[in-house]
Amino acid sequence: MIQVNDLHFAYGSNSHDTLRGLNFHVDTGEIFGFLGPSGAGKSTTQKILIGILNNYRGAVQVNGLNLQQLNSEFYESIGVAFETPNLYSKFTALENLDFFAQFYSSEARNPLELLAAVGLEEAAKTRVSDFSKGMKVRLNFCRSLLNNPKLLFLDEPTAGLDPVNLRKMEALILAEKTRGNTICITTHDMHVADTLCDRVAFIVDGEVSLIDSPRDLKLQHGERFVDIEYREGDSLQTKSISMEKLGTNDAFQNILNNQYIETIHSREASLEDVFVKTTGRSLQ
Repeated sequence: MIQVNDLHFAYGSNSHDTLRGLNFHVDTGEIFGFLGPSGAGKSTTQKILIGILNNYRGAVQVNGLNLQQLNSEFYESIGVAFETPNLYSKFTALENLDFFAQFYSSEARNPLELLAAVGLEEAAKTRVSDFSKGMKVRLNFCRSLLNNPKLLFLDEPTAGLDPVNLRKMEALILAEKTRGNTICITTHDMHVADTLCDRVAFIVDGEVSLIDSPRDLKLQHGERFVDIEYREGDSLQTKSISMEKLGTNDAFQNILNNQYIETIHSREASLEDVFVKTTGRSLQ
């Protein structure tokens, strides 16, 4: 779906490159995440992929076409939700969606159904100026789905959401993947990348340092031990045991058979652990 080779970009002729030799591809039907701290180049990359920034160096293809060859049909097939919602504050939620739906030649999705999907059905006739940040983020997501896009670009799609709406948004994004759509997510939220993405690219200072699935990254950079907390009389004990030949480990079997186990965890790394280890930077 997307192929990027040796991508460079600078915001001015005398500026240092913001993007420095990016190489990656995104497969059809994949959720691909750009994971990195603020200012790493994630949003710049997205803006190039949707045609907002043109003066780049390198090769960028979307669905087999060079970005320089794209026309208005391209924008009929993509959906975009910027980090800062681009909405008309004096319009109601429904008026916003009805207005933006007129930009597309194809039939738009039902705005009321989209609002209901994100829990905004009761706010359909409320002015956006009265919305909280989280409500604007959810409305912005509805806007990105109006034209039934095959390719979605979501920039920090869960920013400002409470835990209930965070889970709802994650479910809706996964539902778009189930429909066969391709989704690019930019985020600095490790949980979002871990939960949603088939693969992630770590970006720091305009460079990609690592690309792989969250599961494989955590396994590759973790330790092959299990940590067990168990009760021995009135005291809480902790023991770490190698996962090698765990089923025949006498100490492990003794704890399983004779002690009251409170917790047991494998020692795989978190995505944030992998990011810090690989890049030497935090996600903040």
